[in-house]
Amino acid sequence: MKQFFDGQWPDTILFDLDGTLVDSAPDLAAAIDAMLEGLGRPTAGADKVRQWVGNGAGILVRRALADRFDHENGPALSDADFHDAQTLFFKAYADLNGGLSRVYDGVEPFLKAAKAAGARLAVVTNKPTAFTGPLLEKMNLAHWFDVSISGDTLPVKKPDPAQLHHAIEQLDGDAGRTLMVGDSINDIEAAQRAGVPVVAVRYGYNYGGRIDEMGADIVVDSLVELL
Repeated sequence: MKQFFDGQWPDTILFDLDGTLVDSAPDLAAAIDAMLEGLGRPTAGADKVRQWVGNGAGILVRRALADRFDHENGPALSDADFHDAQTLFFKAYADLNGGLSRVYDGVEPFLKAAKAAGARLAVVTNKPTAFTGPLLEKMNLAHWFDVSISGDTLPVKKPDPAQLHHAIEQLDGDAGRTLMVGDSINDIEAAQRAGVPVVAVRYGYNYGGRIDEMGADIVVDSLVELL
C-alpha cells in the first residue's frame, strides 16, 4: 500500500461498506426473504443474495424479484410492483439491519492504525443513507469515519467515480494521496476512473466472481496484511 505514497500512509482512505468492512449479507438476505414471503413468492436464501449485493437496494430488489443477477432479462416488472416490493424490503431491513451482521476480522486493527497515522477516513457505499449510519453505529464503526457517502447522496453510484470525488472533496483531500478499499468490480472500476489506487479484499461478495482477476492494485485476504 505505502508504495503508492512514497513509503507513507495515504492521507485519505475510502472504504466500501458491505462486503468490505461488514458482512451484512445475512441481514440483507433475511430482509429480501421477508419481502418475497410478503409477496407470496419463494424465498431466495443467503447464497443467492450474496451474489446480488453491490449495486444498491433498488437493484437488489429487482434481482430478487427476477430471481437472477441479470434482472433486465427477467419477467417484465411494473413500476407499481417494484415500488410495493421495495417498500416491503425497506421495512424489513430497517428492522433487521445490523442484527446478524459482523465486522470482518482485520478491519478494526487497520482502522486504528490508519487513524494513528493521521489518515482521514470515509465510507463510500451504494447503500441508502437510511441504512448506512445505523449499520455503522450498530457495528461500533461510526466513530472511525470523518465522512460517509451513501448510494443516494448523489444522483449516481459506483462504479461512477463521482462518489469518490465527492468524498475526497469533503475530506479536503487529493486523489493522488487517496486509497480506495473495496470488495467488488464496482469499487475497482470507480477507483480506476477516479485515478485512485485500489485494494480489493477476497472475503467480500463481488457477485460470486474472483476478485483477483478484476484489476485491483493489491488483493488481500485481510486488511492487516497492509500494516
